[in-house]
Amino acid sequence: MAARLQQACFLKKPVCNNPTFIKNKFAAKKYTLHLNVSDLETTGLQEKSYFKIAFGLAVFTILYNLTEGLIATWFGYQDETLALFGFGVDSFIEMISGLGIAVMVTRIQKNAASQRSEFEKKALRITGASFYLLVAGLIVSSALTLYVKKIPITTFWGVVISIVSILVMLFLLRSKLRLGKLLHSDAILADASCTKVCIYMSCVLLISSGIYELTGFAYADAIGTLGLAWFSFQEGKECFEKATSEKYCSCEH
Repeated sequence: MAARLQQACFLKKPVCNNPTFIKNKFAAKKYTLHLNVSDLETTGLQEKSYFKIAFGLAVFTILYNLTEGLIATWFGYQDETLALFGFGVDSFIEMISGLGIAVMVTRIQKNAASQRSEFEKKALRITGASFYLLVAGLIVSSALTLYVKKIPITTFWGVVISIVSILVMLFLLRSKLRLGKLLHSDAILADASCTKVCIYMSCVLLISSGIYELTGFAYADAIGTLGLAWFSFQEGKECFEKATSEKYCSCEH
């Protein structure tokens, strides 16, 4: 009888008071805490890596636009194609915009909720003014071209450069969208959306250059130039809107 009572008391004894159980429970908590800290460190390292890629893309965009601008304006001048020349000038302006984007990426890496710096705002205003000057130049040049009935020697390089530009911009668009989603960054996603405008302008150049090269339609280059002027006006307008507010992009042209 005494043995049974002793056994019953042993069964009723709380398991949590068992030294082995307490030791294992403490070890489990310690292991879980270690995992959580490791996860945070991994997440931080991944985020830092993503921002490095975003900054690298911004630098690549600047260098690409510089190269594209030099090549496009050279062939545009040599072949007397206004659309290609204007496209090259636009690339130089996009290079200025790219400097602002690089600064933006650095800023949001430090503080995602921070507002635009004075450098970014100044870059936006300079870019916007440059786009408006380009629009005026393209419209006047296009009108003069139509008036004197001047046609390009060839638009072959316009076709080549526009195809290369479309491929590069599609790569940048997909890369920036992916990074923006991974970083949950509205700013990077907005920059990706604005890349669509560059694709539209490349398509305008491709169509106008292609039509002239295939058919010899005399007004194709001038019409393409006016198309570039329209998109340049929209980009200039947006730059000034962003310079006076905290909006990122409204590229719904």
